[in-house]
Amino acid sequence: MGLAKLKVKTARTYTVGEYLQLDRDGIERYQYLDGEVFLMAGESIRHGDISANLTGELRDQLKGIDCRVLSKDTKTKSGGLAANLLQSRKGLFSYPDLVVICGEPEFQDDYRDIVLNPRVIIEVLSDSTEMFDRRDKLMRYRLFNPTLTDYILVSQDKPLVEHYIRQADGDWKMILYFGTEETLNIESIKCGIKLSEIYDRVKFTTEEQAFIREIKNERI
Repeated sequence: MGLAKLKVKTARTYTVGEYLQLDRDGIERYQYLDGEVFLMAGESIRHGDISANLTGELRDQLKGIDCRVLSKDTKTKSGGLAANLLQSRKGLFSYPDLVVICGEPEFQDDYRDIVLNPRVIIEVLSDSTEMFDRRDKLMRYRLFNPTLTDYILVSQDKPLVEHYIRQADGDWKMILYFGTEETLNIESIKCGIKLSEIYDRVKFTTEEQAFIREIKNERI
């Protein structure tokens, strides 16, 4: 999902309470990071296809399991002081492309719109959000979401998936999947998705196809 910094008339930051009121009262969605508010932009067809493919595959595989996959409109909280949260200017509130929750969802408050117990988070990378997904989100998700076992970044312009997995000692390891012959294995929810399914209907450009062939040749 694209991300654009919200234009404000005054050079001020927002409290969490001000952000939540803005996000809940309007028809547009916003993300929040340490006082700064970001407007969520629309998605490309390619982004939509990849997100839909992932949602469909996970939904089918999670049938009969006490886990569910939610997409786009599920807001998560990562960090932020528990006391006086609404007056704070710290924390990350974000809308991942996909969230898997196991067991009953745990919510921040009675609005029931901020999930506290994600198991798996998947982001489909966009030019406008890639650095945010790789740096701020990666750090905050790992530090402040103890229920999170997997953070997955999916490229749009090549069949490439980066899979960050929490280890028993609290450290994280990364597995890289490249090529449509590979299979993304998410052991924490017992799901496996072929990259050919993730990228179904995605037509890579001539330049992208050339790059993919070059990488494959180097790996042989």
